[in-house]
Amino acid sequence: MSEYVGKVMEMVKAKDPAQPEFHQAVEEVADSIQIVYDKHPIYRKMKVLERIIEPERVILFRVPWVDDQGDVQVNRGFRIEMNSAIGPYKGGLRFHPSVNLGILKFLAFEQVFKNGLTTLPMGGGKGGSDFDPKGKSDIEVMRFTQSFMSELFRHIGPDTDVPAGDIGVGGREVGFLFGQYKKLRNEFTGVLTGKGLNWGGSLIRPEATGYGAVYFAAEMLATRGESLEGKTCIVSGSGNVAQYTAEKVLDLGGKVVTFSDSGGYVFDDEGVDRDKLAFVMDLKNNRRGRISEYAEKYPSAVYTPLDPNLDHNPLWDHKADCAFPSATQNEVNAVDAQNLVNQGVYVISEGANMPTVPAGVDIFMENNVLYGLGKAANAGGVAVSGLEMSQNSLRLSWTREEVDNRLKGIMTSIHTQCLEAAEAYGKPGNYIHGANIAGFLKVADAMLDQGVV
Repeated sequence: MSEYVGKVMEMVKAKDPAQPEFHQAVEEVADSIQIVYDKHPIYRKMKVLERIIEPERVILFRVPWVDDQGDVQVNRGFRIEMNSAIGPYKGGLRFHPSVNLGILKFLAFEQVFKNGLTTLPMGGGKGGSDFDPKGKSDIEVMRFTQSFMSELFRHIGPDTDVPAGDIGVGGREVGFLFGQYKKLRNEFTGVLTGKGLNWGGSLIRPEATGYGAVYFAAEMLATRGESLEGKTCIVSGSGNVAQYTAEKVLDLGGKVVTFSDSGGYVFDDEGVDRDKLAFVMDLKNNRRGRISEYAEKYPSAVYTPLDPNLDHNPLWDHKADCAFPSATQNEVNAVDAQNLVNQGVYVISEGANMPTVPAGVDIFMENNVLYGLGKAANAGGVAVSGLEMSQNSLRLSWTREEVDNRLKGIMTSIHTQCLEAAEAYGKPGNYIHGANIAGFLKVADAMLDQGVV
């Protein structure tokens, strides 16, 4: 760790001692942009990173609601408006028991650079609640989301802050949130993305994060003259990102052999075909069941329950070519990373945000793995959210083919930016430094232009 990075981390840990995920995200970016600071001292003089580290605004509020038994429940609501140098705040809402200020600050910080990479005019933000939609009735989810939006609506708007979905916030939740916003503001504007197609949503938006991660993997493989055709792929998670990652892998001729949820994972040596994928989508999106049911339905699959006593996740210990971590932060530890390398995996494209611990990333880099970090590889989701905002502003809707082509073009552009920035700053082929530097420069230059604000 350089002296500069050390000072930055000392400052961050002193101010926010109980936010390890935020520390992890800041350290990765600070380490990458050290070489930018050495080459262009103006960024150091104007303390650009130090300003990005501090959110422009943090909103914390209570969310009271009544459950189906008539009991009053109280959750916390958050919105982190991190940086608006290149556009209105943009980033998802996460409803999960693990949500706290540190996790949302890490996600918002990552979002700033991710959105910068998309080439679209979007700042960075993130929000959510420690509410758990799992096991709740539709009416309970509606009561909670209406209470949540009854406070959040004061702080968001199409030219201020445009939230979207994330873990625990899918089409159902976005619909309830939008309905309450519309009622309170008496206006129909594109204030949320991930909306239903018949009321302002965009084609390809549900698919975008997963599709984008696969497109990014394809771009990385192309640098070695290869494609996804015939590749065996491990996918974690079974929600939106994992589902559409699997769909696009199938489109490009690959084979997906795993899905997981918080209870465990399934391994299907025969591969997930279109019918099996349709089963997973119905299971998770409509019936809201557990992935163990996949193994009950298909004899070719083996279900392994999560064992908290293991020092690794056996999902990452299967023979494969590519891996798509698509569940949550820090799901791939150092042992998992070594297992992936030992099993022949040489392409990692992260559908989740920061799913690999730093020691795991080091193992990937030491073994010359094509490693697409989350802020680059999973930027397709927010990119199509940006396209949804554009369609809302224009009061029109683009075709599925047009949106998919734009998404593919954006992912190709992000890949090119990463490689070009890495090359320009003496780190050829390093996607970590490339993504962090390219995203930083886009935001930092805008901040210099706008003065110390």
